Amino acid sequence: MLKQRVITALILLALLLPALFTVNPWPFMVLTVVIISAGAWEWGRLNGVSSSVAWAGALLCLLACALAHQMGWVQYTPPLVWLFAGAFWVLIGGWMILRGVSGWVLWPRNLRWLGGLLLLSLAWVAMAQAHQRGVNFLLSLLVLVWAADVFAYFFGKAVGGRWIKTKLAASISPGKSWEGVLGGMLGVLLVALIWVELDRRWGLLDLSLYSLLFARGAWVALPALLFLSAMSVVGDLLESLVKRSAGMKDSSGLLPGHGGVLDRVDALLPTLPLAMMLVFWI
Repeated sequence: MLKQRVITALILLALLLPALFTVNPWPFMVLTVVIISAGAWEWGRLNGVSSSVAWAGALLCLLACALAHQMGWVQYTPPLVWLFAGAFWVLIGGWMILRGVSGWVLWPRNLRWLGGLLLLSLAWVAMAQAHQRGVNFLLSLLVLVWAADVFAYFFGKAVGGRWIKTKLAASISPGKSWEGVLGGMLGVLLVALIWVELDRRWGLLDLSLYSLLFARGAWVALPALLFLSAMSVVGDLLESLVKRSAGMKDSSGLLPGHGGVLDRVDALLPTLPLAMMLVFWI
């Protein structure tokens, strides 16, 4: 299993890194739209649609991303689009987690399926737009999610359940604790402060998400970063909820040793559009 994980990770890095740093944005956009479309195929499977419909969903997601690019949304997305995405993740996402696994199947299947495809497409638009703002900006956003996840894991292992006895979401993900969430937030703030200092010292032209937020003052940056950290947890929990409802451990076996695409990008799905919304409005 460890060998599989390492080989898969190396292959992904070999594909992503050249596409990420090349001057031409097309390799990155093409590679990421393929990844998102694979996630759309997994989403169909998780929601119990037929194999042909799941493949149609992947194609529909690809076409939606292509249409968004054709409409110029990668360069400039109408503010109401980000507002819609933000409202969904904050209100509906939070509500679904409160309702738990049993509440998911009460939604009509087609509505669940199409809604997921829309959110996947918007996540790709946000990622492509973040990439065009600069590699430093995109990396800072990706690292925010990774830092929240890594720090949450180690804090959860070290002190989970000792300070706060109530589980974060016992019926969805019994291993997650409130201490883990707080640790993830602390990790994000630590990474942000270090990154802002590196931006300042190196004089980078394309500023990171952290520098853009702190330029408006700590009173803006700190709540924004805590909010994004919390929403990454919402994305993770919502995917776990859907997998439990489907009776699946992983979203698929597309990434040997890592599960599926959605298992790797679940926390990014809300964080990417919400970060773009904050950047626009702030």
